[in-house]
Amino acid sequence: MSEADIDRVIEMAWEDRTPFEAIAYQFNLSESDVIKLMRNTLKESSFKRWRKRVNSGVSQKHLKKRNSEINRFKCSRQRSISNNKIAKRPK
Repeated sequence: MSEADIDRVIEMAWEDRTPFEAIAYQFNLSESDVIKLMRNTLKESSFKRWRKRVNSGVSQKHLKKRNSEINRFKCSRQRSISNNKIAKRPK
């Protein structure tokens, strides 16, 4: 993976509303692969903070834990993302 891809995976992993399934779709990484990447890339204290947050009730990293009314993994105001390509907003 390129440095930019790793940075994007880390960013997506920190986002509460981005499920692991979205990361798997865009980067072909399973949840355990993301955990390994985070463990190897982040400082130990940052990794522990991230794991605690993912396993808390705040995070919605697993689609099964999400409210069924939420049918997207990003903010409605965020630019469209498809297969790791960010599309420009229509003018």
